[in-house]
Amino acid sequence: MNQLTSAPTPTRDLATLKADFPVLNRPAEAWDGKSLVYLDSAATTQKPLAVIETMDRFYREHYGTVRRGVYRLSEKATTAYEGTRVKLAQLIGAASPQEIIYTKGTTDSINLVAYSLARSRLKPGDVILISEMEHHANIVPWQIACEISGAKIQVIPMSDEGELDLDAYRRLMAGPVRVVAVNHVSNALGTVNPIAEMAEIAHANGALILVDGAQSVAHMPVDVQRLGIDFFAFSGHKMFGHTGIGVLWGRYDLLASLPPFEGGGDMIRTVTFEKTTYQDPPHRFEAGTPAITEVLGLGAAVDYLFAFGLSRFQAHEQVLLKYGTEALQGIPGLRLIGQAKHKGGILSFTLEGIHPHDIGTLLDEDGIAIRAGHHCAQPTMAHFGVPATARASFAPYNSTEDVDVLVASLHRIRNLFA
Repeated sequence: MNQLTSAPTPTRDLATLKADFPVLNRPAEAWDGKSLVYLDSAATTQKPLAVIETMDRFYREHYGTVRRGVYRLSEKATTAYEGTRVKLAQLIGAASPQEIIYTKGTTDSINLVAYSLARSRLKPGDVILISEMEHHANIVPWQIACEISGAKIQVIPMSDEGELDLDAYRRLMAGPVRVVAVNHVSNALGTVNPIAEMAEIAHANGALILVDGAQSVAHMPVDVQRLGIDFFAFSGHKMFGHTGIGVLWGRYDLLASLPPFEGGGDMIRTVTFEKTTYQDPPHRFEAGTPAITEVLGLGAAVDYLFAFGLSRFQAHEQVLLKYGTEALQGIPGLRLIGQAKHKGGILSFTLEGIHPHDIGTLLDEDGIAIRAGHHCAQPTMAHFGVPATARASFAPYNSTEDVDVLVASLHRIRNLFA
């Protein structure tokens, strides 16, 4: 397998970042006289000009399919397409680009692993451990895998602070656990889970561990080898890239042992009516014509992350988290949902007597974009006894001034219902 060099050294000043995002620099008239305050990056991030221009330039100047043509357009597209695989491997500390599989997103990546394991490794009586704070995308695929294989799901409980109960986890691991599937950062609570410790416990008991990295990969440094995990899934659109493109990383020996998730063109070695043989990873798991433009946009997004440095992103968002937590706690009737010791830049809350959907609608009147609902985490909502929360989530293009605008608007909304 190819050996990788380290990630490039950051070259950009964080203070210049916001200017790179066209939607964040539109005149106030575009938002009914309000400046846009975008606080929904946990759902999807805004796109920098570098990503937009990369995708536009590919369509305008050198669009071609990959891996199947011998003409220059195809060869140039293939070089860029495979080059993104190298960048992604550097980003997350993979051993080789051959461990990087292109998918449609985090959900697709988790489904790939769940289906492939259900076909090849899981059997009746086996246990799949998931946590109480999982996104539906890390619950439903495993339920389907259980229907296929006869395995069953057990749940790692969490505290009222939103932290996983590691003692309960250790007790559950004493059973016939074959897979642990857990998020790195909870999309509904912001909790940062102790993945390296959980992976060590899982492996000591003979289980594989898959990590949903949708909320971590663009907000903190990630090194899959140091974490000691087996699979890592994430989405392009949550890291300044486009929708419809995602990544599954897996240890190469595991990927080589798994059957394909989908069949079709380009994932095969030979096809006869009697038998088909498959390519080695990663192409074994990439059936059909891929999302070429989106992959190139994702490559530009990774370059963008490298230009600023994920450690700096993390430090900036921690400042916003501390500032926002203190400011929101000063609003009468506001309840923060999820107060783990280790959190990412996510603040979920309720406001007494006001439905989260009404909060979201009224904040929009002030140009503030947040998410309101169950966040595809209904079991999490059930734990806290709420149907939904309002959620403000940060990215490096946010500032303490954005938090001030949010807090002022929440005071206004509270007064409307007083």
